[in-house]
Amino acid sequence: MLKVGITGGLGSGKSIASKVVKKMGCYVFDADAEGKILLVSNLNVQNELIAEFGSDILNGDDTINRQKLARTAFQDEDHQMRLNTVIHPYIFDEIDKQYEKLLDEGQHEVFVVDGALIFESGLDSHLDYTVVITAPFAMRMSRALSRGGLNRDQIQKRMGLQWKDEDKISLANYVINNTKDEDYLTQQIKEIFGQFI
Repeated sequence: MLKVGITGGLGSGKSIASKVVKKMGCYVFDADAEGKILLVSNLNVQNELIAEFGSDILNGDDTINRQKLARTAFQDEDHQMRLNTVIHPYIFDEIDKQYEKLLDEGQHEVFVVDGALIFESGLDSHLDYTVVITAPFAMRMSRALSRGGLNRDQIQKRMGLQWKDEDKISLANYVINNTKDEDYLTQQIKEIFGQFI
């Protein structure tokens, strides 16, 4: 079973790409969603984050407040690195566990990791192929704003903490420049993943 990473900056279109490959029969592991699950389900993660960032990230009932954690963690590169140093090893463990389980079941030919920080975390060295989805800044900003949840300043700050597209492109096996519509992105993804299935 191949391990393939789909990555791209905020608003690039990687979530749409992941839906397409899921319909094609690939298993999709959403690393960002898994990180959110770990925040509420894993006591070790919670304790390590409290030790790292203090009680300012907590709700009144001593559970982690995701918005407070995000405000703290995404204020600069140092804080983001501290967050990732705690979370990424647990995500890597979950990827390995899920991959082994699916390998035994033998129902999927491709295991896809959907993650914003595949290169930044070093996960790419554990994958067979990486697909980077890029788009111009204005298009990414517009897409990210249309989702709601984050304002322009928050989006810009998070984009600034991610690697530049050219750095990801230099390491990727496949690159999709997502400057057209959803049908175009779908077609590009199908062409790439058609080689793996």
